[in-house]
Amino acid sequence: MNEKFYALSKEKQDKIINAGFRVFSKNSYKKSPMNEIAAEAGISKSLLFFYFKNKKEFYLFLMKTAEEKTRKNVEESGCFEESDIFEMMYKGLIAKTEMMKAYPDMSAFSLKAYYEDDEEVKDELRKIIEPYAKLSTNTIIPPLNPADYKDGLDLAMMYQNMYLASEGYMYQMQNSGKIDVDKVVSDYRKLINFWKELYLK
Repeated sequence: MNEKFYALSKEKQDKIINAGFRVFSKNSYKKSPMNEIAAEAGISKSLLFFYFKNKKEFYLFLMKTAEEKTRKNVEESGCFEESDIFEMMYKGLIAKTEMMKAYPDMSAFSLKAYYEDDEEVKDELRKIIEPYAKLSTNTIIPPLNPADYKDGLDLAMMYQNMYLASEGYMYQMQNSGKIDVDKVVSDYRKLINFWKELYLK
């Protein structure tokens, strides 16, 4: 990758990154033209190729960027230091919404890239995704005291249910068009409160 990309201001870098996220999130790798990405970014196609030598390099750069930014934001949210599982999930959601403000199409891009099977990129995609995918979410949840929860409750199943519901909600919001981040935060707080009433004694 041309180091001149990093010499750009953050605003210009983000404009190019977001253009890539947007176009690749709507189409397969093969059907995402670089000229459309350049147009979205407000630059010429030749300038885009000045920063990235080809489409493959740019695509893999975007995947690495998405993974790194997600990991950094979630870690910095403090959710992994939280002793309350409900607050841990809420802080994680806040971290995701902050990323959505800056990179609204990043999650949709990541999901599409996860299932991309184009021969040109799939092997290198796996190398980026595999270490992240191997991180077991269940290993970082705080210890759960069964005495705090309703009798006979399967705590592992409870967490899995909350996790999948959270992911499903975010996916639904991302596919509904323009996301109202404040509404997402408000809705999720209501969902957290519902879970507390449902599961806690």
